[in-house]
Amino acid sequence: MPSAPKLGGGEVVLDDLAFTAKFNGPLVHETVRSELNALRQGTSSTKTRGNVRGGGAKPWRQKGTGRARAGSSRSPIWKGGGTVFGPSPRHYTFKVNRKARRAALRSALSVQADRGSLAVFDATTFDAPSTKTASKLLADWGQPNPTLVLLDADEANAGLSFRNLERILVLPVEDAGVADVIGAASLLISETALAQITARAIGAVQEEAA
Repeated sequence: MPSAPKLGGGEVVLDDLAFTAKFNGPLVHETVRSELNALRQGTSSTKTRGNVRGGGAKPWRQKGTGRARAGSSRSPIWKGGGTVFGPSPRHYTFKVNRKARRAALRSALSVQADRGSLAVFDATTFDAPSTKTASKLLADWGQPNPTLVLLDADEANAGLSFRNLERILVLPVEDAGVADVIGAASLLISETALAQITARAIGAVQEEAA
């Protein structure tokens, strides 16, 4: 059975399905791309020669002026002309099926568990926000940053304690994606958040078994 250290003393047994999965690189890559693409706005816009105001009349006659032929003052080679092959509003999102996303999450969690960069802590010990306590907890653990800290929505005091530390990202567990988990050098999860992310990761496996 896989296990992770519990900061402050002891160990926590991890779920086999969620934390011993074989790493699926292509699936993780596809899921990370999907998550990052969903953050892109896609609002960049330019005008082609058909969208630029003016340019309806031919600037000068075709022959006899000694100048190059010109049919419109809004040609892309003219100042004030349209843009060729410029960006236009679009969306970058693409779908990854739910079972595939869960399998990618299992892969990411298993990487953290396998390399020993995952730990669990009791967020209820933070009766009030204390950055000093949070800093000492991480220092005693001794793992490299950046560190991702996953918390339950009700664990506000712990969140306030960790959020001001350098290279520490604090997220509600329901908002954490595969990109967040695989991109962190170390992963610190509260006991409540551990149960939630485990349920999220093995949901598809349980459905298939049923």
